[in-house]
Amino acid sequence: MRPPTELPADFDACPDRRGTGSEKWDRWSGRDVLPVWVADMDFRTADEVLTAVHERVDHGVFGYTHEPPGFRPALAEHLTRLHGWHVDPASIVGVPGVVTALALTARLLSSREEEILSFTPVYPPFLTLPGLAGRKSVRVPLVQGDNAWTIDSSALESAARAPAAKILWLCHPHNPTGTVWTRADLLGIADIADRHGLTVVSDEIWADLVLDEDHPHVPFASLDHPAASKAITLVAPSKTWNLAGLACAAAIVPDAALRRRWRSAGEGLVPMVNPLGYAAAEAAWRHGDAWRRRLLDVLRRHRALVLERVAMIPGLSCIPWQATYLAWIDCRATGVADPQAACEAARLGPSDGRDFGLPGFIRLNTACPTDRLLLALDRLAAAFARR
Repeated sequence: MRPPTELPADFDACPDRRGTGSEKWDRWSGRDVLPVWVADMDFRTADEVLTAVHERVDHGVFGYTHEPPGFRPALAEHLTRLHGWHVDPASIVGVPGVVTALALTARLLSSREEEILSFTPVYPPFLTLPGLAGRKSVRVPLVQGDNAWTIDSSALESAARAPAAKILWLCHPHNPTGTVWTRADLLGIADIADRHGLTVVSDEIWADLVLDEDHPHVPFASLDHPAASKAITLVAPSKTWNLAGLACAAAIVPDAALRRRWRSAGEGLVPMVNPLGYAAAEAAWRHGDAWRRRLLDVLRRHRALVLERVAMIPGLSCIPWQATYLAWIDCRATGVADPQAACEAARLGPSDGRDFGLPGFIRLNTACPTDRLLLALDRLAAAFARR
């Protein structure tokens, strides 16, 4: 199959990442397995970001670093421009990553043996971090429909009613399903959280990669609701501009007293943000939007290509994702007991659905040049070919 259209020059090729310490590419080092698993892109980041990083490197000194004065205003302006959310820059706290911030919220907002709720399937750290902090992970399964994943409000209400339930970790937009939660969804969550005293921690790292204009991202904390005013929001430029290795993210904590507790709880545990990460983040938020829009065009084309090809493979199905560059593929109707093993035998390396709390699925990363994605789809078809 030929690519649907020619891609912009930024995205029709990419550097060879082998031998660069890439977690994605080194996982199957020495084997002919095409990696389409971990959620980073094979594309170079925006030139504006590279220029900012080069300028910081050219300075030549990388000593102890505090937050630069432009970091918080750059993020606040970005959130207003893109999502219509007006954030007080004083509420923003720099952190080295969203996972670090999630771990900190577990310790800050709950005690040992108390419960952290999340909608499953979900990004694996949502399931593993509570236990590492001595808390309990409570899974609230999403409902798989014919063309959408939805929240089971009754299941959430039941889980939230437990006396030990203290936090809801919300993945918004959702990884791995790519669902963009609607305002109605969020208000339903907020009502339940308020009724039962849950604090909502909203991981919105994918907010800038919404593919459909008719499914806009609504920040949870932008709601006019008591639960929203108490929420913590986690954001980062890493998914949108491919900056995960530079370790820079932000927590938005509107409540001043909670923000002071946040800073205190992180002392001695949360390292300083990388100075190159600060430079890259500010440049991305201030100057990276044209590149982001070109990327979205590519990701939309890749989504169409994946959905077309998956529909041609007997036993596979995939609900169209509204955000991210991740295809969440249901393999259960193939009768293959271990879809991950079948893919690896066909020289394809996706993410295993078991890690997300739902066996029988795989997650496939589409953020690569089209010829590489076509090869991945050929290998996917081979993995589930009727024998």
